[in-house]
Amino acid sequence: MVSKKVTVKNPTGLHLRPAGILCNEAMKYQSQVTFDYDGGTANAKSVLSVLGACVKCGDEIEIICEGKDEQTALEGMVNAVESGLGE
Repeated sequence: MVSKKVTVKNPTGLHLRPAGILCNEAMKYQSQVTFDYDGGTANAKSVLSVLGACVKCGDEIEIICEGKDEQTALEGMVNAVESGLGE
């Protein structure tokens, strides 16, 4: 298991479009990809789970990857969030 904390930079947080981009990135990997946020844990491969986290701009999340390609998955997920998820 590997993890890293990142801050969400999107001005509107993880609303539908960036949540979809995050989910699509997570789906590229075989590993289980989740993130912890203030209030719980969300499955990064589920758009509804990501939206239900209600992550806002400036919130810190901890991305957690566990499985065969966990290191690659973590790097991809962190890069996606730090690049602004298409915004």
